[in-house]
Amino acid sequence: MPSLHKIVSLTLFMLLFFITNAQSKDESVLDKTSDDKTKPNIIFLMTDDQRWDNMGIYGKPEFNTPNIDKLATEGVVFDQAFYAVAICMPSRVTMLTGRYNSNHRVGFVAPDDYTLSQNDFTKSYPALLKNAGYRTGFIGKVGFTVTNEATRPSTPKEHFYKEHMGGVFDFFAGSETRDRQGHVTWPEDDIELKNIYKEGRQNSGRTLRTGEAMMRFIDTQPEDQPFCLSVSFYAVKHDNNQDMFMPHFEQFKSANMKAPENWVEGENPVLPDVVKENARGVYLHKQRSSTPEMYQRLVRRFATQGYTVDEQVGFLVEKLKEKNMLENTVIIYTSDNGRFQGSHGLFDKCLLYDESVKAPLIIYDGRMPESKRQRRENALISSVDMAPTIVSMAGLEVPESMQGRDISGVLSKTEDMSQWRDAVYMEDLFLVDMFKERYKDNVDEINQNLIKANKSYRSRGVRTNRWKYIVYYEHTPKIEELYDVIKDPSEQHNLVNNSEYTAVLEQLRAKTETMYQKAIN
Repeated sequence: MPSLHKIVSLTLFMLLFFITNAQSKDESVLDKTSDDKTKPNIIFLMTDDQRWDNMGIYGKPEFNTPNIDKLATEGVVFDQAFYAVAICMPSRVTMLTGRYNSNHRVGFVAPDDYTLSQNDFTKSYPALLKNAGYRTGFIGKVGFTVTNEATRPSTPKEHFYKEHMGGVFDFFAGSETRDRQGHVTWPEDDIELKNIYKEGRQNSGRTLRTGEAMMRFIDTQPEDQPFCLSVSFYAVKHDNNQDMFMPHFEQFKSANMKAPENWVEGENPVLPDVVKENARGVYLHKQRSSTPEMYQRLVRRFATQGYTVDEQVGFLVEKLKEKNMLENTVIIYTSDNGRFQGSHGLFDKCLLYDESVKAPLIIYDGRMPESKRQRRENALISSVDMAPTIVSMAGLEVPESMQGRDISGVLSKTEDMSQWRDAVYMEDLFLVDMFKERYKDNVDEINQNLIKANKSYRSRGVRTNRWKYIVYYEHTPKIEELYDVIKDPSEQHNLVNNSEYTAVLEQLRAKTETMYQKAIN
């Protein structure tokens, strides 16, 4: 039998082991809690179809966006940010996944008309942050469909948000286009959230409901967990009363909204024929923005909607201050694409002129000293950079699937700018004639017939600090445009047939092809 001394020694050893092990576990829990508290909260704000210059901070004070302007003056304003694709569904998926449209192939028209698969959704920034311990939320317009496998067409008649997105978002208040039709909310036991969207409730429209849901998310946020909230406003897209808060219209109803230099009354004879004859923006301009009176009416209404969004941004910042969260929160403000509003004799988006592809981008990082924010930044930024940047800000490794670049070093002024990109790649894969046929079984045949008939205006191109190059690559012969955007920021003088610029043209042709090949691989 063991001696009493040995028994006591063994007992003491075991007791010490359990105490040390328990202490170690407690410390690891404390370390995890401490790590969670140092991770930044991230809020991604996206408007719908808001042109980059439709706000004061980008030189249009008549739009009256005081809260966005204040956020911008306290943060970093990016003056050279561009969309990799400038139409809502593929643009949203690009920012969600960090992948180019030609790569993820989620879009409105064949052959790139797939839904987003569950597998690809798990590699999006909300899913990655959710897996890392973040509380995640989504509010507003979804604009794309997640299915078990990537399927066609990408615009099904029904959406199953809880079934396909419930594992990624802890808090959800979203729909496809209207928050009173097909709208879904969870947690299911959040009565206050449900009441925000209650039918018959007297309030002031979708933008204010979106703002109220945003406040609800912040009010229900646990103190010991970081969060990532994506807010997708339905405004400023619609020229109707869905997003119009009429008291805000009072300040704009007689305002003189200055038309841009390249606004065209009526038709624009210098557009490429394939665009004039086939693009949706041409006939929409005739219907909506082709006279001074029509332009004023339209833009006053967009300004009203932008002001209502701006008010929600102000409420958000004040709520974060009230909760002592602002100093550890990153706020990113952008849109899903631009809009012509009569520039170039166009109304729509998609095409690769700057009014469509240039993005508003404001980033406020409460952790940064004022010396590194409160400034403007000229680095070339792409919308494909949004996902890898958010993932990196959360302290996570950026997955190989993401094709964009982490811009947090540019934001903090620690990036070696000699190694930064010298061009951004962009593409337009939308054809309105294909959109009209999207539910037919023979869409691929219809697509090939349009190409053979020379009716395709699909395009790709690059934007550098000085040059814009566009090629309509499915047209025979190919149609090209080249602009010196420093001398000609309104893109009015196509230099493609000027022999002085042959070397530049050849260089940008090669650059576009190289970037396209990288995009699809």
